[in-house]
Amino acid sequence: MPETSRRGLLFGTAAVSAGAFLTACTSNEPKEAAAAPSNQPAADDKPGTPVTIGFAGPQADHGWLNAINVNARSRAEKYSEVTLEITEGSNDTAAQIGQVKTLINKKVDVLVVLPADGKALTQVGLEAMKAGIPVVNLDRVFASPQAYRCWVGGDNYGMGLNAGHYIGEQLKDKANAKVVELAGIDNLELTKQRSQGFADALKNYSNIKLVARQAADFTVESGQAKMAQLLQAQKQFDALWNHDDDQGVGALRAIQQAGRDEFIMVGGAGAKSAMDAIKADDSVLKATVLYPPTMAASAIDLARALGQNKGVAGLSEMEIPTSLTLYSAVVTKENIDQYLPTGFS
Repeated sequence: MPETSRRGLLFGTAAVSAGAFLTACTSNEPKEAAAAPSNQPAADDKPGTPVTIGFAGPQADHGWLNAINVNARSRAEKYSEVTLEITEGSNDTAAQIGQVKTLINKKVDVLVVLPADGKALTQVGLEAMKAGIPVVNLDRVFASPQAYRCWVGGDNYGMGLNAGHYIGEQLKDKANAKVVELAGIDNLELTKQRSQGFADALKNYSNIKLVARQAADFTVESGQAKMAQLLQAQKQFDALWNHDDDQGVGALRAIQQAGRDEFIMVGGAGAKSAMDAIKADDSVLKATVLYPPTMAASAIDLARALGQNKGVAGLSEMEIPTSLTLYSAVVTKENIDQYLPTGFS
């Protein structure tokens, strides 16, 4: 296969990573001439070669998913040479497969796909790659690494781990501390990972015991109902970890209705409502662990660089990494102003 073919470039030099310092540089010399990483073409904010990015995500029926779309659009608008072909989004896998196929047929330069179901969308990811269209797989991973050039997403295990460590540090001096967990949808792998991380973190604190766990559905209604059940069953506890800030809105309602305030609450994802409550410091909610929707903006950065055959500055590697896992920072009253702009509605 020729070195200059687009398909060859899928496994060659290209990309931008979130948080990297990008510098301007261009070169038309053969790949063999780029002997050092400092000679690697790198993306910056200046207009470059026109790039059409196809973006396919699931239906924005949740605050976080809507924030994904907002972040993708706003990031694309930052670049005058980027055209974003965005689908309506669907939780129906067949419909989303059709949308991605349409983008392939339009011969977009790069695809960014957040699949409603990673396994079900794997085949269409493979089709895009075989057609010479690099795929940036966002968050829900495809079943085969051959279906994407780069994966960008959050750290579900890290969410649980960091939530557990935060709670552990708050309660480390309290004898026989009790913790409860309001999880997400139990049949999802991400929920299992978040719970495992949380359990592993608590193993570091011999004085803390997880006394109850209830699964909700990532909705306000389910959060309120399931939290009410937890409160009724547990007459006293010291901390609550809630996996998702949307269902956390309902959980807080149940807590307020029950008149309970003997515990601290830690949320998950980074909704603006949660951040506002943390800043106000007028409820049990004292922290939230991020699952940043800014990953969609990073995916657009990566896609733009892939389309322009550019690379990342600040790294010694000649190749774009195959994965980029974002950090799940713990947001508290002390650092809230730093993260408040990333809060989503």
